[in-house]
Amino acid sequence: MGSSNHCLSPSEAARRLGVSTKALRLYEQHGLVVPMRTAAGWRAYGPAEMTRCREIVALRGLGFSLAQVGRVLGGDPHGLDDALRAHEAALGRRLAELQGTLDRVRRMRGRVTSGDTPAPADLVDLACETMAPVAAFDLPWPWGGERFELRTMRPLTYITGPLASGKTRLAKRLAEALPGAAFIGLDRPAADARTRLATDPTLDARVRQALAWLVEDGAVESDALLALATALEAPGPAVLVVDLVEQGLDEATQTALMARLRARGPGARPLVLMTRSTAILDLEAAGPDEAVLFCPANHAPPSLVAPHPGAPGYEAMASCLAAPEVRARTEGVIAVRA
Repeated sequence: MGSSNHCLSPSEAARRLGVSTKALRLYEQHGLVVPMRTAAGWRAYGPAEMTRCREIVALRGLGFSLAQVGRVLGGDPHGLDDALRAHEAALGRRLAELQGTLDRVRRMRGRVTSGDTPAPADLVDLACETMAPVAAFDLPWPWGGERFELRTMRPLTYITGPLASGKTRLAKRLAEALPGAAFIGLDRPAADARTRLATDPTLDARVRQALAWLVEDGAVESDALLALATALEAPGPAVLVVDLVEQGLDEATQTALMARLRARGPGARPLVLMTRSTAILDLEAAGPDEAVLFCPANHAPPSLVAPHPGAPGYEAMASCLAAPEVRARTEGVIAVRA
C-alpha cells in the first residue's frame, strides 16, 4: 500500500464517521469499501476510503439497504425510487408533527399578544408535547413497590439485565402504563401473521417491503422474522414493547433488523426492546436517539444507564449482554426465567 501518513485505524475512522467499527466491517463484507492494509496486515482507511465511507453513511441515513447502497454507488438506479419514496413518507410524518407543534406555538403567541399570559403549566405542556408518552407507576414484584418514572422516551429504548431480574415484568408494566402501548410477547406465531397479512393488503405490502430491505442487508428469512416484522409494521399502537427481540433470529438478521430500526429517524414510533444480545443492543453503535433501562441483579429499581463507558452502571449493564451465538445456547432458559 502507499503512504500511511494520512491513514486512519478502523476505530479512528469509525469515530470520525459517527458509526461503529462493526459497521465498517459490514461495509467491507458487502464489498462497498476495501480498506488498505498496513505492512503488518492491519486495516487502514485513507482519504479515498473515507470518502467512500462517508457516501455509504449518507445513503444509509436515507434509509437505503446495503444492497441499495451498492447499486447507487455503482450507478444502478434499481430500487432507488422505492427507497426515496419511503424516506419521503418518513419526512412527511415528521413534518406533520412539527407543523402541529408550530401551530400550537403560534396560538400561544397569539394569547400573549392579546394580553392572556399563559400559566407556567401551559408552557411546560407545550414543551413536552413533542415528547413520547411518560410512564409513572409502582414497580411490581420482585421490587418492593418503589415508584418508577420514565420522563422521556427515545425512538429506541432497550430493557436489559441478568436472568430473573424482572425484565419481562417491567416490560409488561411499561406497556400497561404508556398511553396507547402494546406488548408483543414471545409467542409470535407465524401462522397468525400470515392470516393477518392475507386479509390486509396494505400491511402485506409494508411487510414485504420491510423483509426485502432486511434480506438485502443480510437477514435470513424465517417464521420468527415474518412474525416480528408483521408486529413492527402493523399500524395502531403508539408504542410497541417487544419481549426478547432476538428470539429465533440469527446474528446477521439481528444486525440487519437494528440497522433498519435505527434508519427510521427521530420521529418514528417509539419501541421498547427487551434484549440480552450484543447484536440488538450494540453499545458501540448506540446513538442519541437510544436509551437503556437496566434491571440490576439485586432487584434495585430499574434505572436509565447511558450507553457509554464510564457512565454509572455501564459495566454492570454491559456484562449482561452476550453475542448471538452465546444467547442461542441459553434461549430456552431465558424464555422460561426472564
